[in-house]
Amino acid sequence: MHDFFIKEVKTSNITDEILAVGFDSSYASKAVGKFLYKNLKIFNLSVAQANILKQTALSVGADCATHKEVITGKIENSSCILGGSYSQIKKIADKLQFQPFGLKILGQKLLEQCNIKNSNTKTKLVGILNITKDSFSDGGKFYNFEDSIEHLNKLIEDGADIIDIGAESTKPYSKGVCADEQLEKLVPVLEYINDNGISVPISIDTRSSVVAKECIELGASIINDVSGLTYDSEMVDVLSNYPDVKIIIQHSLGNPDEMQNSPCYYNLMDEIFLFLSSRVNYAVSKGISKENIIVDPGICFGKLKSHNLEILQRWFELKSIGCPVMIGLSRKSLLECPEASNDEKDIYTLALDSILINQGIDYLRVHNPALHRKLISIME
Repeated sequence: MHDFFIKEVKTSNITDEILAVGFDSSYASKAVGKFLYKNLKIFNLSVAQANILKQTALSVGADCATHKEVITGKIENSSCILGGSYSQIKKIADKLQFQPFGLKILGQKLLEQCNIKNSNTKTKLVGILNITKDSFSDGGKFYNFEDSIEHLNKLIEDGADIIDIGAESTKPYSKGVCADEQLEKLVPVLEYINDNGISVPISIDTRSSVVAKECIELGASIINDVSGLTYDSEMVDVLSNYPDVKIIIQHSLGNPDEMQNSPCYYNLMDEIFLFLSSRVNYAVSKGISKENIIVDPGICFGKLKSHNLEILQRWFELKSIGCPVMIGLSRKSLLECPEASNDEKDIYTLALDSILINQGIDYLRVHNPALHRKLISIME
């Protein structure tokens, strides 16, 4: 009797695997789409759209899960899970070009999804500089100008690709800080950066359009808005005037003073995805280039431990939005070691971040870039 040995192949480079068995190299680049698979959730289709999509999927050997009453017409809308190889999804997209009910547009969006892959871009490290009295990790430690400058230079020396500077704590149950108080701490640091020719990109962690505008004028090239452009109605209009400035749009379940009051979700990843997608579309409608937008699911911003862990397991779903993704879990309550030293917290942070780096996360917001830089160099 012949022994069969079967192994599941788990790799982001299936091309090398099929070439290794002797597959025709001249056809490999085209054939690889048959070995890559996607499960895509499509929200709120009409019954007609859902039926056509399902039949189209079945016609190419793929499948589409819909609400059980789609076939009876007893419901008006249904979300769908479309599953198939890249090759099959592309065939579905082609067939939808000839269907009614706006399905031509859906076909175009399906093709876009097939072009979203795990990029080879190296993870960028965003070093955290808190110049506040009450940040959860190092509140007050860098509040004085001299201490903040010393830490700024250390973050750069330790390999941070970007420095994220904030003068307002947004930890759970914190209170807001007015624009004038934020600028009182931020402006001297930005002037020092300019006077000393520091070229590392500077991000400003603020929800205030007044702070954002002033800091951009002083050279900041990124605005990190943890409210997802919901806190200050003027923020998006200010940012639209600066076409070269990037914006980080984060998900948060309410404001810091109340976001941890029993946060509850019906479908966590759907709700985060839909919020971030709608805010990205809103920003684009106001003139902000989508290429300048980064999204952040907001670890510990209105989330329980179970929510945070699910985000870490499924963050790549957010790549479907078409923007780079940033995650910041550094020293947060997710680690469940409130009494530990920051050095110990940094080790646990690195352990979780190593998984994200291996999965191709675009940006990591960290307190200790030196540890992360060393890990990245080892992994390379």
